[in-house]
Amino acid sequence: YLEGSDQHRGWFHSSLLESCGTRGRAPYETVLTHGFVLDEKSRKMSKSLGNVTAPQKVMDDLGADILRLWVATSDYTADLRIGPDILKAQADSYRRLRNTLRYLLGNLHGFDEAERLPKADMPELERWVLHRLFELDGQMRACLESHDFHGFYTSLHNFCAVDLSAFYFDIRKDVFYCDGAASPRRRAARTVLATLFDCLTAWLAPVLSFTAEEAWLVREEGGEREESVHLRTFPEIPAEWEDPALAEKWARLRTLRRVVTGAIEIERANKTIGSSLQAHPRACAPAEYIAAMEGINGAEISITSAFDFVSKGEISDGFRLDDVPEIVVEIRKAEGGKCDRCWKVLPEVVESGDAGICKRCSDVVDKLPQAMPVS
Repeated sequence: YLEGSDQHRGWFHSSLLESCGTRGRAPYETVLTHGFVLDEKSRKMSKSLGNVTAPQKVMDDLGADILRLWVATSDYTADLRIGPDILKAQADSYRRLRNTLRYLLGNLHGFDEAERLPKADMPELERWVLHRLFELDGQMRACLESHDFHGFYTSLHNFCAVDLSAFYFDIRKDVFYCDGAASPRRRAARTVLATLFDCLTAWLAPVLSFTAEEAWLVREEGGEREESVHLRTFPEIPAEWEDPALAEKWARLRTLRRVVTGAIEIERANKTIGSSLQAHPRACAPAEYIAAMEGINGAEISITSAFDFVSKGEISDGFRLDDVPEIVVEIRKAEGGKCDRCWKVLPEVVESGDAGICKRCSDVVDKLPQAMPVS
């Protein structure tokens, strides 16, 4: 049964008494109650107050998905509030999710199944994303089974905003823009993007029905899979994607990156550097952080041109965060010339005979098809 909270002593109660008397059992297996919809000031809606939010007007102005998103993000166990400011916040949240789908679609343009790489051939960062998908899949299913729609959306939104946009996408932009089309890193990243797209469209479909369908049709136009995202079930996530040890390692790396980013922002505010690619962070950290960085390019995950660990005595006045005071970071200017293609500042740009580009970019450019001469 699904009714408002006032029905505990109304329909829920009367139907229970009637069914027990005539059938000897409860008429329902589950009772789900919700609060009442109020305005932004928690007042009852009435025409005399002029505070009524009409669903049709919301759909006409903002679209049906914004109204569906408001329902999903509201805690229905208490009274629900709605109004212009609340709906504006939902629209902002919606744009972040839509931008995630747009990023995926843009970087998957021309993706062919032959590009896919198995997990064993992927860098650690891509394997970490697969682990997060395994975790998120369990959270999504548990939330839906318990009717926790607010928790369902919150977990999904945080994954898109924090794990993807602010971390994974940020790091991998350089690979998408500057690596060769057939480079293993780019193939691994595009494989993960294709997997992310399949998962996110399926998970978003119950809430953002029209947006998920729009994205699915763009991605799958001319494909052989289901005609509609709503004909799909949630994808089955392989158990082999779970990797708690890798997750623990990358939790340390993200903490280290957070301190480095904070130090860079101070230098940017002081006009010492402009882009983070002009920076060379030097970090002093406990042994477990140094061990976590083994086999990882610190400059790559920091989005800088260089990165080093140094002893504590080598940093005279470093930056640290209150919650991780054991990590100290000093920012120096990266040495070398600026690559005109990837914008990294590297010594090899000065030493190279090529016209202002680094070795990686030079190798990629040499393999590009030559333009036809203009007659």
